[in-house]
Amino acid sequence: MPRLSDHPPRLTAAALTAALIAALLVLLPGSAAQAAPVLLSQGRPVTASSQENAGTPASAAVDGDNATRWSSQFADPQWIQVDLGAPAQLSQVVLRWETAYAKAYRIELSTDGAAWSTAYSTTTATGAVATHDIAGTARYVRVYGTQRATQWGYSLYEFQVFGTSGSGPSLPGGGDLGPNVIVFDPSTPDIQGRLDEVFRQQESAQFGTGRYQFLFKPGTYNGLNAQIGFYTSVSGLGLSPDDTTINGDVTVDAGWFGGNATQNFWRSAENLALNPVNGTDRWAVSQAAPFRRMHVKGGLNLAPDGFGWASGGYIADSKIDGQVGNYSQQQWYTRDSSIGSWGNGVWNQVFSGVQGAPAQSFPNPPYTTLDTTPVSREKPFLYLDGSEYKIFVPAKRVNARGTSWGNGAPQGTSLPLGSFYVVKPGTTAATMNQALAQGLHLLFTPGVYHVDRTLQVNRADTVVLGLGLATLVPDNGVTAMKVADVDGVRLAGFLIDAGPVASPSLLEVGPAGTTTDHGADPTTVQDVFIRVGGAGPGRADVGMVINNHDTIVDHTWIWRADHGDGVGWETNRADYGFRVNGDDVLATGLFVEHFNKYDVQWNGERGRTVFYQNEKAYDAPSQAAVQNGSTKGYAAYKVADSVTVHEGWGLGSYCYYNVDPTIRQDHGFQAPVKPGVKFHDLLVVSLGGKGQYEHVINTTGAPTSGTSTTPSTVVSFP
Repeated sequence: MPRLSDHPPRLTAAALTAALIAALLVLLPGSAAQAAPVLLSQGRPVTASSQENAGTPASAAVDGDNATRWSSQFADPQWIQVDLGAPAQLSQVVLRWETAYAKAYRIELSTDGAAWSTAYSTTTATGAVATHDIAGTARYVRVYGTQRATQWGYSLYEFQVFGTSGSGPSLPGGGDLGPNVIVFDPSTPDIQGRLDEVFRQQESAQFGTGRYQFLFKPGTYNGLNAQIGFYTSVSGLGLSPDDTTINGDVTVDAGWFGGNATQNFWRSAENLALNPVNGTDRWAVSQAAPFRRMHVKGGLNLAPDGFGWASGGYIADSKIDGQVGNYSQQQWYTRDSSIGSWGNGVWNQVFSGVQGAPAQSFPNPPYTTLDTTPVSREKPFLYLDGSEYKIFVPAKRVNARGTSWGNGAPQGTSLPLGSFYVVKPGTTAATMNQALAQGLHLLFTPGVYHVDRTLQVNRADTVVLGLGLATLVPDNGVTAMKVADVDGVRLAGFLIDAGPVASPSLLEVGPAGTTTDHGADPTTVQDVFIRVGGAGPGRADVGMVINNHDTIVDHTWIWRADHGDGVGWETNRADYGFRVNGDDVLATGLFVEHFNKYDVQWNGERGRTVFYQNEKAYDAPSQAAVQNGSTKGYAAYKVADSVTVHEGWGLGSYCYYNVDPTIRQDHGFQAPVKPGVKFHDLLVVSLGGKGQYEHVINTTGAPTSGTSTTPSTVVSFP
C-alpha cells in the first residue's frame, strides 16, 4: 500500500486550534465551570475489522505517532473502534488519513460496544486531515468505512477523539483478599480444624454457593490432611512448590458419593510439596479439578478408596517422585511434568512433555505419548515476596518438557498486587469494567458474581485470575466476558455459569473476523470452566468461542449439565460447546460434554488438540432430536470442510443415551479427508450399550456394539 513521502507535524492544526481555544476559555468570564476538551483516545484499547499485515495494527492509529498507521484489508466495509474506558462527553474526532482513505464513512458512537448511533456521515470525503465536530456521550467510538477511495484498503495515521471524561475517581489496586481466602503460616493454631470445618460444608455441596481458597505461606507444616471438597482450592505461596512443604496429604476421595469419583468436580491443588503420610497421596477426581505445580515426594493415587469409578483429570507442571497409580481412571492428561512411573490405563491416557511417561502404545495399553508440548505457558499464581503479595506470570515455552520450576527460578514476570483490582462479592460489572479500563488487572476472590453487562478485557497482557473457583453468572442474556484483539491476555481459575436467559456465548476471546497474529504473545485460557445448567436453569447458544489467532486453551471443562437442577433437553439448551474460528489455536486438556449439537466446532486453520474427552448428551429424547440432515447424530468434534491443516492426539467420545438407548451416532469425529488433516489415537465407547456409534471418524473405524463398554479405536487417520 502507498505511503505519503512526507508527514505533517504531529500536532495537527485542528488539535492546536482546540488547545488554543481551551486555553482562551480559561481566561473568559464564566468559563470556570467548563472542562477543557482533552485527547481521550491515545493509547486506549482499539480493535479493527481487519489489518493489512503485522506492521499495520489497529493500535498504531492511537499511538500518537504520525509515522505509524493502521491499514485494513482491501475490501468494503471495514471499521476501527476505540474504547475510551468509560463514558465521556465527546466534542471532536480528527482523522489523519494516509493516501488510502475512505470516500464514504460514518462516525458511530456506543455506550456498550453493541448498539451504535451515527454522529457523522459522508459519501464525498477527500482524505488528508478530516476534523469533525460531534456531540454525544459514548464510551466506544467507531469509524465505519463503506467505500474506499483507492484500490487499497483503509489507512489511518491517527484516529483522535476529543472530549471530557466523566469516569469519576480512580479505583484503588490491591487490598485484602476477603473473608473466604484463608491464609495459614506454620504457627497458625488448629489448621486441621479449619480445614475440616470447610470440608464438612463443601464435601457434597456440588451446586452450592460456598467458595474457598486456602493459602499456605512458605514453611513446613506437619501432620495435616487437607481434604478438598467442592469449590475449594489449596495453594502454596512460594515461588517454587518446594518453598511450602506439607508433611501430610492433600486428599480427594469419594465417600460422599458411595465411592464413585465421577462427580468430584470443581476443586484444585497448586504449588505445594507433599510428603504423604503413607507414601502415596490420593487425588480421586474427575473433570475441572487441576493438579498444578505440585511436588509429591512419593506416589499419587488417582482412584477413590475401593477403586470405584473415576472419569478423568489433569496434571501439569508437577513432579511425582514415585508412581502415579491410574487404576480406575477412564482418561487422564498429564503435561510438562516429571513422574517416577505410571501404572495402568483404562481407555485414554495422554502425556505431552512428561519425563518418565510410558512409551507410546495406544490402544494397548491406551497410552498416547508426545515427547514435548508444542507451546505452553503455565497458569499465573499468587505468591509472597517477603511480606508482599505478587502474581507471577510464567513465560511461554516452546516444545516444553518437564516442569518450569525444576531447574532454578521460573521464567516470567512478577506483578504487584497493587496492579490488580481485588474483586469481592457484591462488586458490580460496571466497577469491574472501570477497573479494566483504568489499566488494572482483576483478581477475583472466592464468590459468585452476577454480571449484568459483558466484562470487556481490552488491554494487552491483562491478567484475570480467580481464587477458589470464583464464579461469574451473566444476567439478562449477556456474554459474561469478551477479550479484544490484543496480545497476551491471561484468563485463569474461574467458572462461568450460564444464566436462565440464553446468552449468545459465555466467553469470547477476540472479535469475529480478526486477522491479527498473536504468535509472539498468545492469550491463554487456563482452568476456565463453563457450565450450562446444574446449579439452576441456564441457557447459551455456545459455551466458549475462540476468535483470536494463536490462543492456547490449557485445561477447560465445558459442560452442559446432565444432572442437578434446571436440566432437560430444552431446559438447559446449549447447541454448541467450543467453537474455534481463529488460526493456530492449541488446546491441551480439552473436556467438552453433553451439548445438544456439536460439542466442538473447529473452523480455524492449523488447529491442534492434545487430549480430548467427550460424552454426548445423555438426554436426547429420540433419534430425530439429534438427526443432522442425513447424518445420524452430531459429531463430538467436527473440523470444518474448509480446513486444510489440523491435527489431534488422544481423543475420545462416549455415548450414554439413557432416555432412548436405540439412538445411533454415525461417528464420534468428523473431518475433511485432506493430507494436512491428521488424527492419532481416537476412540469411541458406548457406555453399557446406551446408544451406539457406527464408526469412529467419518466412515473409518468399527462400530461399537453390545453392552460390554469396549472402545472402538483408530490409531491413525487418514
